[in-house]
Amino acid sequence: MRAEPVHSRAKPLANRVVIDTNVWLSAALSPAGAPSQVVRRVLASGVPVFSDATFAELEARIWKPKFDRYLSMEARQGILHDARALGHWVGIPPDIATLRFSRDADDDKFIHTALAGTALWLVTGDQDLLVIEADVGMRIVAPAQALLMEDFFP
Repeated sequence: MRAEPVHSRAKPLANRVVIDTNVWLSAALSPAGAPSQVVRRVLASGVPVFSDATFAELEARIWKPKFDRYLSMEARQGILHDARALGHWVGIPPDIATLRFSRDADDDKFIHTALAGTALWLVTGDQDLLVIEADVGMRIVAPAQALLMEDFFP
C-alpha cells in the first residue's frame, strides 16, 4: 500500500516528535535502553506530540495487567501525567484522517498525529511503520536509529 506524498501541510518542526506507544512502554520497562534514551532526549529538548487516539492507546496499554510486575501504579501514573502535561496536543483534520499509509491501518494514527502536529520525527519499533516507503513528510525511525542521527536532539 503506497500513499501519495503529503505536500499540503506546514513545514515540519524539528523539535516535535511522535513517539509510538511501544517506545514509551519499552522506555518504562528498560531505563538504559535506546527507547528510554529517546524519550529522555525528547522530554529534555523536544516536544512529544499526541492526538486523542495516540494517547488513548498509551493509556490503555500501560494499564494492562502484564505490566503489573514491572511497573508500579505510581510509575504508570507518572508516565501518563508527564506525557499529558508535556505533550503538544493536536486534533486530526478530516483530510488527514482519511489518508492511509501503513499495512496495519491502526498504525496510521501515529502518522496522522505527526502530520497534524507538523512533527519531523516518528519514533517507533513497529515494523508496519518502519517499512513505509512513501514520502510521508517525516522521518520514521527506530529508537536506536534515531540516536545515531546527528540532528536528533543532541
